Amino acid sequence: MPRTRPDRCPGALRPWLADDGPLVRLRTVGGELPAATLAGLSDLAATYGDGDVHLTARANLQLRAVDHGEPFLQAVEALGLLPSRAHDQARNVMVSPLTGLRGGRVDLRPLAAALDRAILADDRTPELPGRFLLVLDDGRGDLVDRDTDLGLMALDDRFAQLRVGAGWGPVVPLDHAVDALLALVHRFLDLRGTGGRTDTAPWHVTELDPATPLLAPEPPDRRTTARTAPPGHAPGHDLGDALLPVPDGRLTPDLAALATSTGGPVVVTPWHSIIRTDLL
Repeated sequence: MPRTRPDRCPGALRPWLADDGPLVRLRTVGGELPAATLAGLSDLAATYGDGDVHLTARANLQLRAVDHGEPFLQAVEALGLLPSRAHDQARNVMVSPLTGLRGGRVDLRPLAAALDRAILADDRTPELPGRFLLVLDDGRGDLVDRDTDLGLMALDDRFAQLRVGAGWGPVVPLDHAVDALLALVHRFLDLRGTGGRTDTAPWHVTELDPATPLLAPEPPDRRTTARTAPPGHAPGHDLGDALLPVPDGRLTPDLAALATSTGGPVVVTPWHSIIRTDLL
């Protein structure tokens, strides 16, 4: 069905005018943050917002009732949460939260960082709709059930199968995966039409004209079914004190202090929780 309204997905620069005031969304690639950054964002929420940091189902961070303006944006930039104003809404990358920490077939953190650098260095990725999502699953299957525009599942420590919309693409070497994903991003932008994210063109790969698909679909590699976790598996109690639940995704100042108390990096998960990595 053709879109009848423009994409109004919030970012740091373009807030959503909610009932309680401007809502801003800050993208975190893979949800990983230094503890000091999360603590600083909690302070920003107290200074500029409703006092809490709100976690999303994409492992992003939101502030509500924001006193929005240049001082706020500069404070967000100082925390490293807005590395490029042009790419504010383009960095939608989910990654298996425990990758490189426990389980999985390969540590996808270097690949995620390389993908983020490629997105930031590309002059076309700012055209992406704010809801366009890339998903990197390290083979455990925790993100395989996510609605995905583009992504991959690791098959082992050298190869991954691309995900394209609701289907599968070719198997590629992991060290070529960033180039392959960026090429598909460009093809999506070519096929969706001109006008950037503010027009009524498709927001997702699945909305493209079926007569001109992004890629011809391929069957899943047999290794994609040999997952170590069921689809949608969230980190559980086996993580002990390393896992901090965040009820309703509302990170209060007290919870933020607890999440950052050990000083090590934290990982925001898509399941309203935070992993304190130095307690694993």
